[in-house]
Amino acid sequence: MAADLILTGAVVRTADRARPTAEAIAFEGGRVLAVGTADDVLAHRDEHTEVRELAGAAVYPGFVDVHTHHALAGRTDLFELALPIGLSLDGILDRVRAHAADLPADAWISGGPFASTMLEELSSSAVRARLDEASGGRPTVLVEDSRHNRWANSRALELAGISAETLPEGGVTVLDRTDRTPTGVLLEAAGIPVEEALARSGGLTAEQHRLASQRGVELLNGYGVTAFQDAAVSQDILAALQSLDDAGELNSWVVSSLTINDEIFGFDPVGEPLVELGERYRSPHHRPDFVKIFLDGVPPARTASFLDPYVADDAHGAHFHGTTTMDAAELERWLRSVAARGLGAKVHCTGDGSAHLLLDVVERLRTDGVDAPVQIAHGQFLAGADIDRMSRLGVAADISPFIWFPGVIPTALAEVLGHDRVDHLQPNRTLLDAGALVAGGSDWPVSESPNPFEGIQGLVTRADPLGRAPGVLAPEQAISATEALEAFTINAARAMGLGEITGSLEPGKSADFVIVDRDFVAGPAEEIIGTRVLETWFAGRRVFAAA
Repeated sequence: MAADLILTGAVVRTADRARPTAEAIAFEGGRVLAVGTADDVLAHRDEHTEVRELAGAAVYPGFVDVHTHHALAGRTDLFELALPIGLSLDGILDRVRAHAADLPADAWISGGPFASTMLEELSSSAVRARLDEASGGRPTVLVEDSRHNRWANSRALELAGISAETLPEGGVTVLDRTDRTPTGVLLEAAGIPVEEALARSGGLTAEQHRLASQRGVELLNGYGVTAFQDAAVSQDILAALQSLDDAGELNSWVVSSLTINDEIFGFDPVGEPLVELGERYRSPHHRPDFVKIFLDGVPPARTASFLDPYVADDAHGAHFHGTTTMDAAELERWLRSVAARGLGAKVHCTGDGSAHLLLDVVERLRTDGVDAPVQIAHGQFLAGADIDRMSRLGVAADISPFIWFPGVIPTALAEVLGHDRVDHLQPNRTLLDAGALVAGGSDWPVSESPNPFEGIQGLVTRADPLGRAPGVLAPEQAISATEALEAFTINAARAMGLGEITGSLEPGKSADFVIVDRDFVAGPAEEIIGTRVLETWFAGRRVFAAA
């Protein structure tokens, strides 16, 4: 069979352990045709074949991101106030003030993120009044970097029906220590009424949702990503993805996670009604094959669940472990229900207590022969015995190296958990050695970018690739560059249920690949972040070319 395209003169890294490297690769009809020596691959050339000599570049499988929120990232990029990471309070207020100047008097301002380390600083009525002034009284809500918590001004609280007398039922509404009024800092589900008020004001149109998804995919393609799992979708996002695919404009494999319990986004519908709708949005490149369950929150806000207590504070005392959103019985009902529909589950567990509870439930399911895929999203804190259980039970570790570098996040974690626990964050070497499936995800836009090279370098060096903070985090948990590449290619594809389609360069698989300017696997680990994507190809089509 003759090839459409042959690439030679490059190191080809396949992420296929049976043939990890090759000299050349051939594609035909949107699939990989042959991988091997230059002579073997060139045997598939005829007069119609395009043969490209890459002069020392490298060819890798298209990257696979097991944890993104692509539509939220596209929405912020196109329609919201995007705040650079690390702005001070004054810097945030200056950005809000400048953004408000061009808006109608009753227009909403939404955007973010602000740093999770600022929650305490923002928790006063006086600071809320400063946000009122900067916004010119326009309703304003900003999300913090975990996307779990919000800061709203007085007008937004009013439209959401939040006051000292009418507090949200879920989450935590932080009150001023002096006047006992809402400060505007809303933790977890306490922010949903504000999101609902924003939606009532008009929200995004169907076309804007489509543009947001398209922009998210476009940005991912620019980083070499050709497959991803959106970690929590709404019906609007499902419809946008289907619309793009129907028009031949969805330039990635997408696995969607249908939101079961919305603790942070304000999606409607969620749970059983959304699961009922999911299948109608399936299309050739979009698979609504998972659900998303938030089993706990985030450690900096003390909303994650831990086996050992948090560091004592005035609000929680010395014996507070955090809580889970469901007990074991409710979680088991959901996992059995979705497994019966053929769906997997991505379960958000940022504390070792929630992860332990999930594995207890999965153990019962596996005993009963229920083998539906399960991912622990984040898995940053895990009890030693639970690491072995993950391998034995076939539970994948969805890890986000982008958000645990030495720096802001570990500092915030150490304040509430103590340094000993933080020093053992992200036990990736131990997970791999135990035989667990370790899949790489960015958690973008919680992370500033979805650049796989950032995540890969962090996995290898356990240091901040961008040099923003000094130090190395648990260096004994470092993994090799080859293992890190697998985490962001074939392992992530397998965790998402796409391992037979993409994630490695093997004959018959989708022609999803990236051409980069160097073979970073063979180079210095501290230089991986400097790798440039030259071209990204999805299903045999070039979807990105560097300028």
